[in-house]
Amino acid sequence: MQFNATKRSVQGSSASRRLRHAGRVPAIVYGGAEAPLNIELDHNEIFHALRKEQFHASVLDMLVEGQKQSVLLRSVQWHPYKQLVLHVDFQRVDAKKIIHTKVPLHFINADISPAVKLTAAVVTHVLTELEIECLPANLPQFIEVDLAATVAGDAIHLADIKLPVGVKHLSHGGDENPLIASVNVPAAKKGDDAQDAGAEAPSA
Repeated sequence: MQFNATKRSVQGSSASRRLRHAGRVPAIVYGGAEAPLNIELDHNEIFHALRKEQFHASVLDMLVEGQKQSVLLRSVQWHPYKQLVLHVDFQRVDAKKIIHTKVPLHFINADISPAVKLTAAVVTHVLTELEIECLPANLPQFIEVDLAATVAGDAIHLADIKLPVGVKHLSHGGDENPLIASVNVPAAKKGDDAQDAGAEAPSA
């Protein structure tokens, strides 16, 4: 994805407030051999870009005065109660250096799984994203978790899914195989099934 930015010469809280009143968003780009660069963004453009999942999990093309730089979105500061972007941080990307970032998980085919179709089980998403490392060219926009073969009682761990080529999971606390999702029949449903079974049992 591509977005536009302009170099920002004036800094400070009062200057940032003036920018926001003018429909602009202060931001910064850091990392690499170059010094941090203060920039400003069009609020409407960045607001709509931030609503797209791809903007959060892709190497982005930032255009600054005709020059293109590859960056990753690192953090966003939002207004406490208004739909306003207050500040954005980006990190420069070197095509030859490994990056650390998070990518979303996409859970697919739950509706056709035996767990849901036969037992009305509920899939609980324990994780919604994975922290990974890879070269920029190998960065996936998302990682799929296929639930088509799941049955009630299943637990899906990292080892049960296939990571894209060149992508490595970053574990924290020594958990190399974290739980990603669980498939369980709700307690209320179990109770209803038990009552139905009792009602159908022949009397002595």
